Amino acid sequence: MTHEEEPLARPREGGLERRVAGGLAFLRRRLTGDYEVDDFGYDEELTDQVLMSLLRPVYEKYFRVEVKGIENIPSKGGALIVANHSGTLPLDGLMMQVAVHDHHPAGRHLRLLAADLVFVLPVVNELARKLGHTLACAEDAERLLAQGELVGVMPEGFKGIGKPFSERYKLQRFGRGGFVSTALRHGAPIVPCSVVGAEEIYPMIGNAKTLARLLGFPYFPITPTFPWLGPLGAVPLPTKWTIQFGEPIPTDGYPPEAAEDPMLMFNLTDQVREQIQHTLYKLLVQRRSVFF
Repeated sequence: MTHEEEPLARPREGGLERRVAGGLAFLRRRLTGDYEVDDFGYDEELTDQVLMSLLRPVYEKYFRVEVKGIENIPSKGGALIVANHSGTLPLDGLMMQVAVHDHHPAGRHLRLLAADLVFVLPVVNELARKLGHTLACAEDAERLLAQGELVGVMPEGFKGIGKPFSERYKLQRFGRGGFVSTALRHGAPIVPCSVVGAEEIYPMIGNAKTLARLLGFPYFPITPTFPWLGPLGAVPLPTKWTIQFGEPIPTDGYPPEAAEDPMLMFNLTDQVREQIQHTLYKLLVQRRSVFF
């Protein structure tokens, strides 16, 4: 090695040493319990250093997610991100989390509201809590918004994620507008989000309803590969995704009693739904291929 090469090697060695030292310090904190979680079980350090690192290759290499409109998410304060839901398994919510975590200039974290089923499944329950997910109820959503958090909700619920492949990209009913009422109470902007690509990862061509009832699931999907190929059939197809965050809809101009106005809630819910649906159609027209 020449003298000219030596100075170039030191920064690399120093960087490696710092990473090793940081990794050892992280392990020590985990082993000694010297780390913090919030009232919902959210573990920010574990999410940043481990869980996002596991999700990121799926996001970047497998689904090759393209993000648009990330600047529409406020840099601070509470906001409600409302998205379509699809894909048979809820991978779309996880990919939204990575999109916000990795691309938002203020380094914000998205806290997802999840269905009851998530919190009764072993292992899944613990991981969801660590990632910052909480129960899809008005009380938890309001507490998070009051703390200035970004809250993600998918109002279609199981109706969206478990719909047949023939109804792909057709938004299901958005419930009774509970998310709008929550946003109005806190004057939080509503950011519509449209996800294209998730519908095709598990094309659901059938639903074994009897088996679903026996297992306590809302549906039991039958796809071209599952259950015919066993565990291999559970591997999602490598579709190309686009996630677009739309312009926020402000709610801070309404009076306090607006949260109890059913007509206003209906109109705002319909406005959010129509904006998401319109963007979905627009993205589908622009898409060259499901896989590329």
